Amino acid sequence: MLYRKIPENGDELSILGFGCMRLPLKEGKIDEERAAQQVRYAIDCGVNYIDTAWPYHMGKSEPFLGQTLVDGYREKVKLATKLPSWTVKSLEDMNRILNAQLERLRTDHIDYYLVHGLVGTLWDKMEKLDVLGFLDKARSEGRIINAGFSFHGSVDDFKRIVDAYSWTFCQIQYNFLDEKNQAGTEGLKYAASKGLGVIIMEPLRGGKLTNPIPPAVQDIWNEASVKRTPAEWALRWIWNHPEVTVVLSGMNEESHIQENLKVADAAYPESLTEAELQLVKKVEQKYRELMKTGCTGCRYCTPCPAEVDIPSCFEIYDNFHLSGNEKEAKLMYAAKPGGIIRGDVSGYASQCVQCGQCIEKCPQHLDIPSLLETVAGEFEGNDFKGWRVIAKKSFGKE
Repeated sequence: MLYRKIPENGDELSILGFGCMRLPLKEGKIDEERAAQQVRYAIDCGVNYIDTAWPYHMGKSEPFLGQTLVDGYREKVKLATKLPSWTVKSLEDMNRILNAQLERLRTDHIDYYLVHGLVGTLWDKMEKLDVLGFLDKARSEGRIINAGFSFHGSVDDFKRIVDAYSWTFCQIQYNFLDEKNQAGTEGLKYAASKGLGVIIMEPLRGGKLTNPIPPAVQDIWNEASVKRTPAEWALRWIWNHPEVTVVLSGMNEESHIQENLKVADAAYPESLTEAELQLVKKVEQKYRELMKTGCTGCRYCTPCPAEVDIPSCFEIYDNFHLSGNEKEAKLMYAAKPGGIIRGDVSGYASQCVQCGQCIEKCPQHLDIPSLLETVAGEFEGNDFKGWRVIAKKSFGKE
């Protein structure tokens, strides 16, 4: 495992962090036995940065980690969690939530505490509520050790927030498709120039850079003289930037953990050749030709008041345009957002009532209602009822 230092405090953090937003599931809930084995195995192999948040897994991620990081594992890691800025209405809320998180995580301090999911308007609200005074007090009391923020807005707002406080670190979305999106490369370099550690989220864009791999993209990867998996290419591209401290991976398959650990043992900054960087650029351009929605699957748009399963609708629509497999896409659309696989309520795109709540929540600032209309037009045509019948038979519901 390679490590990089946080400039302000000298902490040596594993370049691979374990993100606990997409833990393995069993019957719709965290598969706690399997997930605990995965987290502990990663720690045993050198991972020392664990990231969670108040809303992950419908509030169950923090308690899960609290019971997993026992028997000495808490002392082996730097633990990160986040203040849900969109729910906060007062200074009292901030203290109440932090104290609840300490209890849920079974710890007396949070090593890396973030103001969660900021955009310009949310930051303005939090600043007026004296979040900076809250952070100062929490640090002085030892409830948190290092203060940071995660971000999903414009690069100008990002710089404004960086300059507003003596942050230790920040967390941004970054991958080879997001160089000019949100904080982007400009924000990455700006934060590093100000002495902040930079934690990277969505390195694989919610898995869209690895599964499924469009044949046209795989053809480009096959051109490389050094053969790597798409996940390794994506991670190495990020770690190639010396400004990056930690890359978070939402690992929920044992094979993914093994692969990521192997890459994190060799991904030095500025180690990719110019030819390799040009190859990644070529892949980026091909993806831009193929992808449609821009959704990363973060699920901040849920729950939807009309019960639309927005992430699943977009995932299947994007996968269709990446793979070109129309039959598989129509089957999965009928089954997954339709509740057939999970045995719950339907959440088809056509259920959207255009309330607009999802637009306010979306870190990618997508026009979700308009995109859902497009998805419904693609998948809910004359053959839709037939695909529902096939889906029920395929998944043993009839």
